Amino acid sequence: MTGRSAGRGAYVCRDAACIAGATGRGLLSRALVSPIPAALASELAAAMTTPPITSTPGGFVGQE
Repeated sequence: MTGRSAGRGAYVCRDAACIAGATGRGLLSRALVSPIPAALASELAAAMTTPPITSTPGGFVGQE
């Protein structure tokens, strides 16, 4: 048992406006069937300022 429930995930596009809409209008909390703390919403918004993970010539890191 991993402590995770099946189907308890959500994808949000990597765009600040998309994150703001998902957290601000409650769409993300509805999709996850769980409240989203304000700290997590701001952490997601801050993550949009970091560059995305890129692959190496041999594939993604850890999949050589």
